Order: sequence, then structure tokens, then C-alpha cells
Amino acid sequence: MGIPVEIPLPTATTPEASLWLERFHRGDRAVLEGCYRDHFAIVVGAIGGILSPVDRETVVHELFSRLIAREDLRRSFRGGSFSAWLGTVARNQAIDYRRRLSRESEAGLPDEAAVAAGTWELAAEARLLVERFRRDCLPPAWQGVFELRFLAQLPQREAARQLSMRRTTLAYREVRIRRMLKRFLLEGDKE
Repeated sequence: MGIPVEIPLPTATTPEASLWLERFHRGDRAVLEGCYRDHFAIVVGAIGGILSPVDRETVVHELFSRLIAREDLRRSFRGGSFSAWLGTVARNQAIDYRRRLSRESEAGLPDEAAVAAGTWELAAEARLLVERFRRDCLPPAWQGVFELRFLAQLPQREAARQLSMRRTTLAYREVRIRRMLKRFLLEGDKE
């Protein structure tokens, strides 16, 4: 039995629509297979502009897996345009997926590129460079500016307040430290 694209609302049901809807709600294998075959392109189109192709594929398969596994999801369709209902469910799932990805990256969870580039060896090497710069190049009176502006990345006003100095003094020292750091890093490349 094929899947009708439009299922009449329950108040105006036909015997065929009622039977299809009942089989869909039960999770009948043939009906769900027909859903996948007949509506795969509709689901892909519904989420096309929301996600990248890889994420789109993930969401499409998650949606059809949910349709197979969750009777409550299937029962939320009560009639009307099955394509529109499925497209709406897919769009909502894609938006949720995109939000989850953005929360994960905002929370500082590393993405694949960061993991590949940010090995512990590089982090250790960076810490050693910072310590060598502090020890060999930085005047002791400027340590606080370096710590708060370059390492903690506080705004100038907040760093100046914490160091009990004028913001213009802090800005001058920051420019000088930046020049010293640039020279230190460039000279280090020649060695």
C-alpha cells in the first residue's frame, strides 16, 4: 500500500486513509519503508538551508530512526498533509541540532580541527615560550600588564583598574610589550 501524500483530517476520513494512519501509528514496516522512500527528498529539502551536507545527512537519518522507534512521534501526526508535517518535524530537528552544535562550540568543546592542531605538545611549547619571554625580555614592572592583557585578555579599563594605573599608561606598556613579543618570536624563528 503506497503512502498517500495527503491524509484527510480525522473528521473526514476515508477508509484507506484511516487504515494507512492506523498502520503508520502502529509502526507497520511496509508503511514506514514507504515513508522513507517517498519522503526522503522532502525531508532533505526541508532542512537544506539549515545545515551543512554532512550534518543534514545525520539529521535525516536521525529523524527516520525516531519515526521507526517512537510511537509517540508517529501518533503526533493525526492527518492532513503528511509531507508538510514531516517537513516541519525535520526543520525543527535540524534547528535543534544546529543549536546543540553551537552550544557545544561555545562551551569550549574542541572541534576536529582544534583537536588536530592543539596537541598537548604545542600547548606545552607555548607555555615554555611565554615563560622564557617573561624571564628574558619583560621588565618586572610590566609583568602585570602582560598577565592581564595578553594572557587573561581582560579589557584595558578592567586591567588598568586591577593594576591601579591609568588606562593610557597601560596602553603604552601594552604597545611596548607587543613590540617586544613580536621581536622575541621573530628572533626565535631564526635560531
